[in-house]
Amino acid sequence: MRRIPDLFDRMTSFATLCHAARLAARRKRNRPDIAGFLLRIEPEVLQLQDELRGGTYRPSPFTTFTIKDPKERLICAAPFRDRVVHHALCDTFEPFLDKQLIEDSYACRKDKGTHAALARCKQFAADGGWFLKCDVAKYYDSVDHGLLLRQLRQRFKGRRLLELFAVILAHQPPGALPGKGLPIGNFTSQHFANLYLDGLDRLVKQRLRIRRYLRYMDDFVLFSSDPDELRRARRLIVQYLADERALALKERATLLSPVRRGVPVLGFSVYPRLVRVRRPNLRRSVRRLRFRVRQHISGKIPPEVFAQSVRSILEHLSHGHTRGLRLRVLSDQGVIA
Repeated sequence: MRRIPDLFDRMTSFATLCHAARLAARRKRNRPDIAGFLLRIEPEVLQLQDELRGGTYRPSPFTTFTIKDPKERLICAAPFRDRVVHHALCDTFEPFLDKQLIEDSYACRKDKGTHAALARCKQFAADGGWFLKCDVAKYYDSVDHGLLLRQLRQRFKGRRLLELFAVILAHQPPGALPGKGLPIGNFTSQHFANLYLDGLDRLVKQRLRIRRYLRYMDDFVLFSSDPDELRRARRLIVQYLADERALALKERATLLSPVRRGVPVLGFSVYPRLVRVRRPNLRRSVRRLRFRVRQHISGKIPPEVFAQSVRSILEHLSHGHTRGLRLRVLSDQGVIA
């Protein structure tokens, strides 16, 4: 695999950093820290450029908070100037890195995402047979910095770029083990986490030669007409994850079953000719809709924002066979009579 040319000068150019600042500020321009940065964008960007090119840039402390939907997670919010660096870095290297990933990896990629992964799963499920569904245990907490840096060195050229990768990785989330973990909330973390399992993708596609396979971050599904083939694949995957990535599968989330019983993926259950919304996914959608209805009634959001939110929720549910369900949800929440 050819290494990606040194992108450091491009990433730290004045134009790239200004563009990154505007991207990082989307839908948040009214926040005082962001408005202040944008008001002084030229000196702020030049100062950031000097730090990056002089090797003195260091990230500032995170603001942390916990979310509990769908499960409890610690979110690390980086200060705005650090988010500018993250956007500049990822937006520069992402087009080059994307070309090296397999087609059926769907997280953090342009024109991919959850709905594209779900559509691909529908195609695979239509052929029937068996599936093996896997999930990596405590994935973000378990990513090994040394192994990830080795991957980055194999992919990218440029001493200063690799040093910046190391600086960002060394800025760990609170409570992380030394040399472990990616902060959930960092833009860079999404891309690093996606790259970390690229070797798994190649194991399945190139060594095991399993054609029907897809991965969304640390969730992945293999399909085969032969359940014994999937059992052998599971053994090799477990060995690979332990030996090459210091990871383990989440045993209770590992499932080998006929496709006709439904493939649980990304909040849906995919059958050969039917897609149903799983109950936790439906409950989250109803909660979001109920919250938006309350905001709309109290005047906290304008009608156009409310309408866009409703469309977004319905669009998500529409990826299953849910026409009657959607009408019932809208009726129950008083959106339609």
